[in-house]
Amino acid sequence: MREYTKAQLALRNGQDREEIWCAYKGIIYDVTSSRLWRNGHHYEHWAGQDLTKELGDAPHTDRVFEKFTAIGKLTTS
Repeated sequence: MREYTKAQLALRNGQDREEIWCAYKGIIYDVTSSRLWRNGHHYEHWAGQDLTKELGDAPHTDRVFEKFTAIGKLTTS
């Protein structure tokens, strides 16, 4: 699986490019097809970021990511 930096992930925020990506637990998911992520935001959450810490505030579990394609890994460097 290809690795991406936080800077590369940030460009996939629905504003700078057409792709809308989010990271969770080190895996980057393509959420472009979700109507809930139009324009790169979903309620108080913004695409192009690592949402691991924010999931605790969500009304759903991490299983929500099962319906999206994992397209890469988020590098720590």
